[in-house]
Amino acid sequence: MRDPYDAREIRSPEARANDLRRDLPEAVARAALLDGYRETLGGIAAAGVTTREALAALPVLRKSDLMRLQAKEPPFGGLTTRAASDFDHVFQSPGPIHEPGRRGGDWWRLGRFLHASGVGRGDIVQNCFGYHLTPAGHMFESAAEAVGATVIAAGTGQTELQVQAAAALGATVYAGTPDYLKVILEKADEMGVTLGIRRAGVSGGALFPSLRQWYADRGIACTQCYATADLGLVAYESEAMEGMIVDEGVIVEIVTPGTGDPVPDGEVGEVVVTSFNPDYPLIRFATGDLSAVLPGVSPCGRTNMRIKGWMGRADQTTKIKGMFVRPEQVAALVARHPEVARARVVAGRADEADTLRVRVEGEGVDAAAVAASVREVLKLSGEVEVVAPGGLPRDGVVIEDTRTYE
Repeated sequence: MRDPYDAREIRSPEARANDLRRDLPEAVARAALLDGYRETLGGIAAAGVTTREALAALPVLRKSDLMRLQAKEPPFGGLTTRAASDFDHVFQSPGPIHEPGRRGGDWWRLGRFLHASGVGRGDIVQNCFGYHLTPAGHMFESAAEAVGATVIAAGTGQTELQVQAAAALGATVYAGTPDYLKVILEKADEMGVTLGIRRAGVSGGALFPSLRQWYADRGIACTQCYATADLGLVAYESEAMEGMIVDEGVIVEIVTPGTGDPVPDGEVGEVVVTSFNPDYPLIRFATGDLSAVLPGVSPCGRTNMRIKGWMGRADQTTKIKGMFVRPEQVAALVARHPEVARARVVAGRADEADTLRVRVEGEGVDAAAVAASVREVLKLSGEVEVVAPGGLPRDGVVIEDTRTYE
C-alpha cells in the first residue's frame, strides 16, 4: 500500500479493541448529556458501553428522528455540543434536514479517502459537488486541503465552462457524482479539448462497473467513497478496490432493517453508524442504506472492517442523480395537484446516467404543471407520465428503483 494516512489505518485487532474500550464510552457519555438524546440515552451507563456488543443494545436514531427533533429544537435537534453560531457552516439538505460543518482539521474526514485514491500535493481537483445549501462541495474541499491538493471550486452544471476550466487550470482530479465526469469528458470531445484528469474520487450515487471501466479505458482511475452530510466519511475504496474500508472515525454495524439487531457477517442489512465527532456525536445512526460486511482485511494493508459498498435502500428513500428522494416529498407533490390521485417516482438508468420518471394517476392532469412541481419539490428534472385512474399498482410503492447494481 501507499504510506498510510495515519497509524490508525494499520492497527492490530488488539489495538483497535483497546481504543474502542477507551473512546466509545466517552462518545456515548458526551451524547447522553445532549437534549436530543435525553429520552434514549439519559439512563444509559456509558462507562459500560465498551464493546460493539454493548453498543448494539442502544437505541437506533433514524433520519425521521432527526427531522422530528430538529422541528422541536431547531436547527440541530439538540444533538450537537455547539450552538449553530459556533459552527463555521450550517447547511440545509432535502427533507429538510439541517447539518453543521467546520473549516479546517478535515472535519468530515474525507482526506483519508483522497489519500487512499492517490491524490495529494501537486494535484488540482475539479470539485463538481454542489456548494449551495448542501455540504458536499465543502466536504471535498476540506478533503483536498487535508492532502495538500489545490481546488477548482467548480460546483455543478455548466458543462462547457467545466471543460474550459479543467483545461485552462490544469485539473488532474475530478471530484463529483459518478456519472457527471462522463458528461464533462464527452463535452470535451465535442469541443476538441484534451483534459488532463487522471483520477476521480466519486460519491453521491452508485458507481456501476461499466462506468468505472469506461473511465479506465480513458486512463482515469476512479474510486468511490460512502459519505453522508450527517456523518462525513463512512467507508472508502483504496487502490485494492476490494470492498470499502470503514473510516477510522466511525463504527459501522450491519443490522436487520427496522430492528437494529446486527446480522451475521456477509448478510445484507441496514448500515448503522456511530460517529466519534465531538461536535456532532451521532450514536447508532441508521442511514437507510443496505450493505454487508466483507470478511477479511484489504490487500492494501489497511486493517479496518470492510463493507461491500452501497447495495440499495432499506426503505423507499432513493438517491437519484446524487439527491435523495423521500416518500414524504412524493406526498407533497401529490398534495399540490388535486387532480392527481397517486404518484410513483421511478429511478432508472440510461447511457450511464440516472433517469427520473414520475408516473401520476388522474384525470385532467396537466403534465407540464406537474413537471414544474417535480423540479420544485424533488429538486430534480424528469419525465412526467400521466396514467388513467387505476393505472398505478396498489402495492404501496411510491419510489421504485429499477436500476441494477451488479
